[in-house]
Amino acid sequence: MRDEDRIAALVSRIQDRSPAGIAVEIANLIRNGELPIGTQLPAVRDLAAALGVSPSTVSSAWRQLRSHRMVSGSRRNGVWVQGDQTSLRPVRYEGRGNFGPFAVTDLRLATPDPELLPDLTQALVHATKAKNLNSYVREVITPSLREAVTPVWPYEAAAFIATNGGYDALYLALVSSVLPGSYIAVETPATIRILDIVDKVGARSLPIECDDEGPLPESLAAALKRKPSAVLFQPGVHATTGRLLSRRRATALASLLRKSDALIVEDDGLGFISPEPAPSLGKSFPDRTIHIKSFSKSHGPDLRLAVMSGSANFIDQVRGYRNFREGWTTRIVQEAAAWLLQDEGSVACIERARKIYAERNAAFSRALTERKIPHSAGGLVAWVAVPSEQHALVTLASRGIAVNPGSPSALTKTTHVRIATGQLVNDFEKVADVVLAGLHDPGWQGPADADY
Repeated sequence: MRDEDRIAALVSRIQDRSPAGIAVEIANLIRNGELPIGTQLPAVRDLAAALGVSPSTVSSAWRQLRSHRMVSGSRRNGVWVQGDQTSLRPVRYEGRGNFGPFAVTDLRLATPDPELLPDLTQALVHATKAKNLNSYVREVITPSLREAVTPVWPYEAAAFIATNGGYDALYLALVSSVLPGSYIAVETPATIRILDIVDKVGARSLPIECDDEGPLPESLAAALKRKPSAVLFQPGVHATTGRLLSRRRATALASLLRKSDALIVEDDGLGFISPEPAPSLGKSFPDRTIHIKSFSKSHGPDLRLAVMSGSANFIDQVRGYRNFREGWTTRIVQEAAAWLLQDEGSVACIERARKIYAERNAAFSRALTERKIPHSAGGLVAWVAVPSEQHALVTLASRGIAVNPGSPSALTKTTHVRIATGQLVNDFEKVADVVLAGLHDPGWQGPADADY
């Protein structure tokens, strides 16, 4: 079919010629198979002329489709049909490798050891007696939970809200306050879930490079020149690299952020089992700091609970957005968590878990150090520099060990693997030996910019 005929056929199917209308019509054609994956779409100017609209109108429609990964490519090189789903999927999270039956030891997920979690039985029994149980009154946070978290919060927050887990809190924070197309400054590497959520809200990630003390001030300063709507970082122990944000570095970051009006979002994923309490910029910027503390790794992932603090206006914005969704976090979970935070036995259980996780992580770090393997470690992970991610992954998998590649977590070039240590009980030497074998890639010549 001639190009003119293809364009005419496409134009005949587009009734609404606004950017959104064009995007919806093209999405429908892709979804029903009339525009198969791999189809090259007409040039922007050609389609715009045929539709009688400006090229910017078509470009805007392409951007909307590109944000959902339905099309790919650029105006210069051509735009192609890439997918047939109108909902954005977390491609980094879902793109993790499937090791099937070959991985005997799965060290991909930085998850808690079930043996170190507190018993929920009494907490749940207590929670069934919650005030207003089964009421449709939308309770932002129960008085008991607020009373329990206030003494352990890193700054005096104006308002709190209970959410269905840490990543739910992060999504709510960003979707309630950041416009699509805005910049969000994000540490690199980050967790893949964080990067997927930034994509989901339609924002664009600005990388902030880090060292052993946290985000580099000069990198944050460069990002702030782009006027990001939010700055997102992980206080305390970093969930990907295990590095600990130093108080000296936090002070330097605060100095830079005084010159910006960006929202500050702190995602404390390790929460109550962090080796040290997470510092917060909320003391310096109480009106624009959002602090998220998850209960998943400390008290159990099936609680699906986190608490988020912010200004009264911000929390009200989040509450309003949640009225489109579930409305509130179940009182049963909130009251159970409040009980666990105040029960002496449960508090002792968390203290014991914190100590054991630190011991396991330190033991594995020592094993790596003894083999002169460059790494950082802390919390529930070790971040190991390797010459080739692919070679390291294959070497470890062939010996029954599954780990995560580092590159999906990074916004800039990296060659690392992330190894979870939370459930690594006594195989420290064995795993370190396999990691050492994964460093020796016979075909590797050594990149000039190797960072180890």
